[in-house]
Amino acid sequence: MVAGQLVIFVGLQAAGKSSFFRERFASTHAHVSKDLMPRAARDKESRQLAQIEQALLIGQPVVVDNTNPRAADRAPLIELARRYEARVVGYFFEPGIQDSLRRNAAREPQVPKVAIFTTAKKLQPPSFEEGFDEIHDVRLAEGGGFSVAQRAR
Repeated sequence: MVAGQLVIFVGLQAAGKSSFFRERFASTHAHVSKDLMPRAARDKESRQLAQIEQALLIGQPVVVDNTNPRAADRAPLIELARRYEARVVGYFFEPGIQDSLRRNAAREPQVPKVAIFTTAKKLQPPSFEEGFDEIHDVRLAEGGGFSVAQRAR
């Protein structure tokens, strides 16, 4: 088995996760997101896991670009990465509900506002106890862009 890397994004809808992917990972990592699947696609969870496994199988680093709000949502991803001896790296997009609502209003398609509030209620920051090898905290920087800080163990 070839050791790869699984990057898991954690954050609210419209927090800048896809923009961050394009800025930092688009040229090096496969992009897996339920948002990229057809709206009518059945069992998006299984499809996502299959896409991740396919990338890890060939040693392709992969980013999972979804909200992944709870440890329970992330557990199958981490388990799959461990099966392929991949490093697991988390990026936590610090929640700014008002920022997400503003960004959501400017994008197409928009997610319902209630979805952002619902995700915010469920949001659990990633922890090393879940099996992450690295965790980075991401904030929207003043004037655009991102500020990233690696979390100490």
